[in-house]
Amino acid sequence: MKEAMKKLEIIVKGNQLQAIQELLDRTEVSGYTIIPNISGKGHHGLHQGQLMFNELDTLDMVITVVPEDKVETILAGISPLFEHHSGVVFVSDVTVVRPEYFKSKDA
Repeated sequence: MKEAMKKLEIIVKGNQLQAIQELLDRTEVSGYTIIPNISGKGHHGLHQGQLMFNELDTLDMVITVVPEDKVETILAGISPLFEHHSGVVFVSDVTVVRPEYFKSKDA
């Protein structure tokens, strides 16, 4: 069985990672993957994925797949964070083969 869902890729500084995790936990996503120490070039120039002083100075990516009805809640929770901190969120359409793995336990 296949089902359409949304994938969110959230890139934030390491010192904001806990806030993202707490938001996703409050939103009751079924899970997420964290990729630490990422590198790339964006609005603020080149960013190396190596530890400079501590893990709070890195960029981290959080990936989660959710039913479409959770996307706006998550984006609304992230928006205030981006008023004071850099970061980006990519939202894309995905199809999952085991949809029961991506829904809240109470759904």
